[in-house]
Amino acid sequence: MAGKALALASLAAWALATPALAAEELVKPQQLMVDSSLPKAVADAAVLAARRYDTFWATGDKTLALKALAPDFMDRTLPPHRPQGIAGPLAASQGFRQAVPDLDCTVEQMLVVADRVVAHLHFTGHFTGQFNGVQGEGQAIDFIATDIYRVADGVIKENWHIEDNLTLLTQMGVVK
Repeated sequence: MAGKALALASLAAWALATPALAAEELVKPQQLMVDSSLPKAVADAAVLAARRYDTFWATGDKTLALKALAPDFMDRTLPPHRPQGIAGPLAASQGFRQAVPDLDCTVEQMLVVADRVVAHLHFTGHFTGQFNGVQGEGQAIDFIATDIYRVADGVIKENWHIEDNLTLLTQMGVVK
C-alpha cells in the first residue's frame, strides 16, 4: 500500500513539474493587468493561453504552442517566407533557437481586455549558431517584442506582433 501511495505521489510530482501541466512552471508576467469587468473564467483562460504561448517562446517546447494556439490560428503580421498557421511559430522558434540556443523570454507586462491579451516580451540569449549565413560568436542578444493575441475558447486564434528587429540584427552583426 505504501509503495502504491509513493508511486502515486511520484506521478503527481512529475505531472506538476511538467511545464505543459503546471501553471507555476509557465512564465509569469512581471506585471499583469486584467480588465475587472471580464468574467474570471474568461480572464483566466486568456492568461493561461498567453502564458503557454510565451513559455513556448522561452523554452521551445512545441507542446505548449500546440496547447495555446487554435487549430485555425492566423498570424496577422506574417513575415515573408514563414508558413501561415501553427506551423509558422513552430518553424520560427526552431530556426531562431538554432541561432540562439540559450534563448529566454520574459514577460515584462501582460494586459487582458475583452478578447485580447497584449504581451510585452523581452528576449535574451547568445548568438552562437547561424542566422542568414552569419555565424554567431557568442554575441549577447537582448531585444523586445510586443504581441496582441485574440483569444477565444481558451486558445489564441490570431496574433499581431512586432519585434525590435533592428536591435536584434545589429547585435547579431547581420546589420551594421
